[in-house]
Amino acid sequence: MGTPNGELKKTQQQQQAASAAKTAATNEDVEMGDDEAARADADTLTLEDIKEQVRHIEKAVQTKETRFMTRTVRSLVPLRRRLNEAVLLRLAQAYFPGVSPSKDAFLAFLSAASSGSGQSAQASRRLLPETEVFLHLLLLLHLLDSNRQAEAVSCSQLLWQRTGQFNRRTLDMLTARAYFYYARSHELAGQLSTVRPQMLQRLRTCTLRQDWHGCATLTNCLLRSYLMDRLLDQAARLVDKCAFPELAPNHELARYHFYLGRIRAAQLQYSRAAQHLQQALRKAASGQRALGFRQICTKLQVVVQLLIGETPDRQAFREQGLRRPLAPYLRLTQAVRSGRLAEFNTVLRDNAARFKADNTWLLCVRLRHNVIKVGVRQVALSYSRISLAAVASKLQLDSAEEAEYVAAKAIRDGVIEATIDHKAGTLSSRETADLYGTAEPADQFQQRINFCLQVREQSVRAMRYPPKKYTEDLESAEERREREAAELETAKEMSEDDYDDF
Repeated sequence: MGTPNGELKKTQQQQQAASAAKTAATNEDVEMGDDEAARADADTLTLEDIKEQVRHIEKAVQTKETRFMTRTVRSLVPLRRRLNEAVLLRLAQAYFPGVSPSKDAFLAFLSAASSGSGQSAQASRRLLPETEVFLHLLLLLHLLDSNRQAEAVSCSQLLWQRTGQFNRRTLDMLTARAYFYYARSHELAGQLSTVRPQMLQRLRTCTLRQDWHGCATLTNCLLRSYLMDRLLDQAARLVDKCAFPELAPNHELARYHFYLGRIRAAQLQYSRAAQHLQQALRKAASGQRALGFRQICTKLQVVVQLLIGETPDRQAFREQGLRRPLAPYLRLTQAVRSGRLAEFNTVLRDNAARFKADNTWLLCVRLRHNVIKVGVRQVALSYSRISLAAVASKLQLDSAEEAEYVAAKAIRDGVIEATIDHKAGTLSSRETADLYGTAEPADQFQQRINFCLQVREQSVRAMRYPPKKYTEDLESAEERREREAAELETAKEMSEDDYDDF
C-alpha cells in the first residue's frame, strides 16, 4: 500500500497535467481563431480592392477615358496573388443577378459554391459587360495559379465566346487580356496549336473593328505559337501580311520586336534582328518586373551582335540579375574575339545544353565562320606575307586549300586587305588604309542620327494630353454675348464723349 503522501503527490501531478493540456488546447483554439480572423480580414481587404477596380471600370464606361481601364488592367497582377474561392464566391453573389447563365457558369468552377457559403445581397443593378469580363478574368487567373489546367481551358473558352459577342471600345483592354490568357491556358495544356484557326479568325475580326489592343495581343500569341513549333515561314508570312498596330502598349511592342528579332536572325538578316532586339529591350519593363524577358532577349542580342561582327557591351554582362545567366555567353564572346577555333569548340561543347535550352544553338554554330574571320584578320595584321600552310596551322584548318578558300572569302567580304598568290601559296597583306578616308565614319554617324530620330518620333507618339483640355481657354456663348454687349456700351460711351468735345 502506498502512503497518503505518495497518493496525494500522484493526484497533484495528474491535476497539473490535465490543467496543462487544457491550457494548450485553449491556446490552440485561440491561435486558430486568430488565423481565421486574419484570413477573413485579408479576404475583406481583397474584396474591397476588387470593388474599387469595378468602380474604375464604371467610371471608364461613363467618361470614355482609357486611363481608368488601364489602372484596372494593371491591378490584375497584384490581385491574382490574393484570390481564393471565398472571395470569388462573394464577388459572384454581389455582382451577378440572382438567376443568370453567366452566374451559373461562373459558380460551376468554384467548389465552395455547393456548400452555400458566402451568401450576400443580390445585385441591384445591371451588370456591365466590362465588369463581367473582369470577374471572369479573376476566376481564370485563380484556376491557372491553382494548376487546374483542364478547368482553366474550359473557363478560357467560355470567356472567349463571351467576349466575341461585344463590340465595345471600352472593353478592348480587358478582351486583350482575355485573349492572352486564352492562349496561355491552352499552351500549358499542350493545345496551343489547336486554337490557331480561332485566333486567326478573331484577329481578322479585331482588325475590322479597329480593336488595336486585341490585334497586338493576338499577333504576338500567333507568333509565339509558330515559333514554338519551328514554323518560321508561316511566322514570317504573318509579319509581312499583318501590320502591327502602332498604338499597342509597350509590353506588346516588346514581345513583338523580340519575336521579330528571332525570325530575322533565322533568316540571316542579322542587322535587322539586332535593331528589333534593341527595341525590345528598350520597351521592356526595367528592374525585376521583366527579368526573365530581359535575360533571354539579351542572350539572343549577344549572339546576333557577334554574328554581324560587333562586340557586345561588357556592361550588359555585369547587370544585376544577368551576370550568372550570361556567363556562358561571356565565354562565347571571349572565344570569338580571340579567334582561336579550339577554344570556341570547347565553349560550344561545355555549354551545348544551355544554348539549346535558350534556342540559340543554331546561331552559335554559325559563329564558327566569324571565329575564322577574326583569326584571318589577326594573321593579316601580324604578317605582311605568310604561306597558306602556316595560315591553316594557325587557324587549325584541315589543309592549305581550305585556308586559301577562307582567305579569299575574307578578302571578298572586305575583312582584310590582301592578295593571294596561288602558285607560290602565300598570302600578302596590303597597308592598312586610313579609316577616316572611307565611308565607314559617315555610315556610323548616319545610324546614330536615324536612331535619335526614331526615339524622338516614338516619344512624340507616346505623349498624352488631358481630354478636352483645349476647350478651357474658349469662351461659352453666354460669355461671348456679355463681352459683345460690354464692347458695344464702351463704343457708345466713347462716341458720346466725342460729341461732347464738339
